[in-house]
Amino acid sequence: MVFHFLPRGYVEGKDDYLIYMGRDKYENEELIKYGLPTDVWFHVDDMSSAHVYLRLPDGAGIDDIPADTLEDCSQLVKQNSIQGCKSNDVQIVYTPWGNLKKTASMEVGQVGFNDEKLRRYTKVARKSNDILNRLEKTRRELQPDFKTEKETYEALVRGKRRAEERATRAAEKAAKEDSKRQEDLRSYKGLMKSDNMTSNAEMRDKYQSVEDFEDDFM
Repeated sequence: MVFHFLPRGYVEGKDDYLIYMGRDKYENEELIKYGLPTDVWFHVDDMSSAHVYLRLPDGAGIDDIPADTLEDCSQLVKQNSIQGCKSNDVQIVYTPWGNLKKTASMEVGQVGFNDEKLRRYTKVARKSNDILNRLEKTRRELQPDFKTEKETYEALVRGKRRAEERATRAAEKAAKEDSKRQEDLRSYKGLMKSDNMTSNAEMRDKYQSVEDFEDDFM
């Protein structure tokens, strides 16, 4: 079972800025395995807590998260930490899903990081009941098929990439054809310049008869 929440910034009808959170450490394993490149992972720094994810719109990065959306995620992950929920000035760490590292020696639900530079931090001074109550009213419990969702997403990405590649090839082909037409037009104009043309008077002076012209042409 996964909990979904709708923070400030959520786009109705889409998954943009959707928050989701596993019920326990075993579901966290599934989320780690089947997360998407658009997901950002949140956790209380140096304390046990729930794994909270924020799904970003395509093209958005970790530094594009709106401040109020970031605050909602931070309050939620703090609240779902046994120690963190009782403390003030709690530090939250967040990073792109793709930066999470999982090795065979790690315990269930435990993760590391591939690149420390991709970690971000924010601090929650104190619990906000207003934010938590608002999020709680949007909570939904779902049981998604993580594997199928990921495969569907990847298929859509591949289809979009192929469409973009086809569009690029078509544009390149059209540009080459236009360049060829322009080149042919320049060549035609060059042939039509007066310096390259022979007048009727010049033809009469050069040839005494049609037969002479035909003999010279041949």
